[in-house]
Amino acid sequence: MFVCSHVLFHRGSNACVVLYIVRSWMKYILNFQLLLLKGLVGRRTITVRIICLNFSCVLFVLSLIVPLLCVYSRLVILFTDELGHISHWRAIMAGSLAGMVATIVTYPTDVIKTRLIVQNRLEPSYEGILHAFYKIYRQEGLLALYRGVSPAILGAVPFSAGSFFVYINLDKIWREPIVHFTPLQNFINGCVAAGVAQTLSFPFETVKRKMQAQSPWLPHYGAVDVHFTGMADCFRQTVKNKGMLGLWSGLTPSLLKIVPYFGVMFSTFEFCKRVCLYRNGYIESPLNYKLTPGVDQSLQPQELRELKLLRRENFEPRKSALEN
Repeated sequence: MFVCSHVLFHRGSNACVVLYIVRSWMKYILNFQLLLLKGLVGRRTITVRIICLNFSCVLFVLSLIVPLLCVYSRLVILFTDELGHISHWRAIMAGSLAGMVATIVTYPTDVIKTRLIVQNRLEPSYEGILHAFYKIYRQEGLLALYRGVSPAILGAVPFSAGSFFVYINLDKIWREPIVHFTPLQNFINGCVAAGVAQTLSFPFETVKRKMQAQSPWLPHYGAVDVHFTGMADCFRQTVKNKGMLGLWSGLTPSLLKIVPYFGVMFSTFEFCKRVCLYRNGYIESPLNYKLTPGVDQSLQPQELRELKLLRRENFEPRKSALEN
């Protein structure tokens, strides 16, 4: 079963494309809602600003895929033992480290997206993505594009821990093996894991957004409700002025976005993983995880295809000899 779980974990990597497609659409919808709620979109410029912000989200998603998958694949090879196995702890660690590296690489696009959202619609400070990047770099320096990166990286720790805690207890909650879960169960699992992980890591998300938005070059310092000098001071000032619950301010709308998103992502990922396993010959049907009889689950897809081809070539000469 351990070899099977290792195979199931790695054969589903092709589903990452589907996950990022869902993610890009969710970011598009969220940005559009934020623009309408904050009144940042005028009637004459609604099309231009929606296209501008959507392009920023797509650019962020596309720029995140390459470093994330490259770093993750290298870390998986590094953490894999001599038998080709990788434990769940090491897999979580590889995913967390890859996410941190990808966050650092693509973080400037996230800062620009936040600045475009919080700017005053009557007197906009930025005309677009490139103008925002140039103006922030020229006025505030290169480090301003990485303002708030510390809580973003630290927030990955409780998020990964919360996700992993839910994951290792799924079989106990449902009282059946993980490989027997239905699509509805996978959707619920994704929602529960996202709710727990997002709740644990949300204080870091709150501080990150405040640090991204605050700027002496914006009206009212970016309309941030507290003023601070760094990450620790931002935590302190938020608790002092808003109370401890102020760190979770805005959690409800965040959960309304994150929870169904991860539910769809998790269920889609599991389904695509089954399709990949079925197409490579590891399982009998994409509707379940029933292993194909006589198939060595430790073989790589290329090795399995070569073995099938070799068996077919050996079978055909015997068949021809019997016919003669």
